[in-house]
Amino acid sequence: MRSGEMAKLTQLIDNDVFRAYATYTTIVLLKMMLMSLITAYFRITRKAFVNPEDTASFGKGESAKKYLRTDPDVERVRRGHLNDLENIVPFLGIGLLYALSGPELSTALLHFRIFAGARIAHTFAYLIPLPQPGRGLSWAVGYAVTMSMAYKVLMTALYL
Repeated sequence: MRSGEMAKLTQLIDNDVFRAYATYTTIVLLKMMLMSLITAYFRITRKAFVNPEDTASFGKGESAKKYLRTDPDVERVRRGHLNDLENIVPFLGIGLLYALSGPELSTALLHFRIFAGARIAHTFAYLIPLPQPGRGLSWAVGYAVTMSMAYKVLMTALYL
């Protein structure tokens, strides 16, 4: 497929760029899903819940109410997960349009790999936590990759 030519739907399965997009999208979505499990783990081990029914195994009434609380570790994981939502969701849409815009495979792989690596690094920086500017830089790198793909899409299929 030539650069700048949109892929036909029937060509997607044979399109290396689309397969690369599907691969790295799956990686970052699985990473984001893992954040839900990590949140649950921290809620259970820190005994910090937000819904009364979640405290049922710790007693009834007043004895269970003490587990309806926030915990700094749970909140840190939740913030990391929210950051994933704010950054991975735009990547899904823009990355798909980018993959369909006919980029070179090597350039697309560079975009997808850097984004996935940046999001994984961001998660480690958030959960460990690593000192700044590690988390900020990993966020900025992933954000810049998404913006780069958006720019390419707009320049390829500009109908303003």
